[in-house]
Parts: sequence; structure tokens; C-alpha cells
Amino acid sequence: MKIIETPNMPINNGHYSSCIEQNDLLYLSGQLPIDNVTKQIPSTIEEQTLLALTNVESILNEAGSNKSNVLQTRIYISNINLWDQVNAIYSTFFGNHKPVRSIIPTRELHFGCLIEIEVIATNTLKHKN
Repeated sequence: MKIIETPNMPINNGHYSSCIEQNDLLYLSGQLPIDNVTKQIPSTIEEQTLLALTNVESILNEAGSNKSNVLQTRIYISNINLWDQVNAIYSTFFGNHKPVRSIIPTRELHFGCLIEIEVIATNTLKHKN
């Protein structure tokens, strides 16, 4: 097991790693829609979905992978009625690539966020597309 940490990755406030590599797979902790520079959270579910996905992509890039190597996503949303908006942004973000996915409705998420996204991906340093 290898913990992936770089200066460009977000600093964790809790007792966890953002990314761990094991057997050529990358496991990412859930990413909230918080801007890594300003620490701001957008107001709409569309903006929050895109920012959470962008945060995922940033960590994947730092680990030597990219969004086309995502195998599985788990998406936690604060209200199941947000499903359609999340799906629209998600499908645009991934394009033709369709990782397996679960969308889990929850109650509240940390900091009042509407969405949190975690992924498992392959590592392109070892698996070229």
C-alpha cells in the first residue's frame, strides 16, 4: 500500500489519506465541492457536482492517472431529487466513458455540501491507455 501525497493535493483536515495506491488501483477519499484555493463552496448542485469531479480529476492527475481510468464512482447526494442535475453534469464530464456508479441519497453532508464523490481508478503510470 502506498499513500499518494503531493504538494498540489488538498490538505486533509481529518485522519485519512486523499489517495492510496494498492495493486495498481487508486482509491480516492470522498471529495467535497470545496475550491482548494478559496475554500468556497458553490451554491448550485450543478456547480458543486462539477467542482467535486474536478477535485477528483486533480487528485487522479497528481497520482499519474486521469478520469478515463475511473472504474467506479460513489456519489453521495443530500437529496435524491438532485439526481437528474447530477447525472447531467456527470455525463458531460465523463463523456463516452461510463464507470460503474452508485448514487446514494443521504441526509446532511459535511459543511452543508450537497454532494460528495469517491472513486476507484487504475494507475496510468502502469496501465497506458
